[in-house]
Amino acid sequence: MTDTADLTGKRVLAIVTSYGVEQDELVVPLEHLRAAGAEVVVASNEPGDVRTLVGDKDPGRPVPADTTYDAVDPDGADLLLVPGGTINADTLRLQEAAVGLVTAFAHSGRPVAAICHGPWAVVEAGCVGGATLTSYPSLATDVRNAGGRWVDRSVVRDDGAGFPLVTSRTPDDLDDFLRQVDAVLSS
Repeated sequence: MTDTADLTGKRVLAIVTSYGVEQDELVVPLEHLRAAGAEVVVASNEPGDVRTLVGDKDPGRPVPADTTYDAVDPDGADLLLVPGGTINADTLRLQEAAVGLVTAFAHSGRPVAAICHGPWAVVEAGCVGGATLTSYPSLATDVRNAGGRWVDRSVVRDDGAGFPLVTSRTPDDLDDFLRQVDAVLSS
């Protein structure tokens, strides 16, 4: 991405599990948002490094977790970032505290940005009803069964569930995804 918004003073909370997040879906947004001036806090299910993967199988770059779901205060954050990775997202949606963070953002009207398999956490939180969104294609039935409308687009920004929801399909769509994340944070 060449155009970067000035996000100075904005706070982003990223939620992941300690193993299995798709490397670029965490690292690229972290670097982009921090370069734009945003403070980004990474919360995981346990302290220490988050072990990322490339393509759900090859070891990726470790990313230090700043805190855990139970210890983080989400009230000061302007946006919730939910990266994918099949293993990460499947585990994340089983973490009660992580799902609670999704619910807290949605119910307060603050934006949630989820990519690839990340929307599983939004589905699990019961927060997609009335929304149009995209994701990795294998989640389409889950989205529909949860009351959302699934579309095959690089990025979707929708307020149909009562909060700004930015979703995207895969790491190939990161440029479009980050443009919408910037726009939501700048508004």
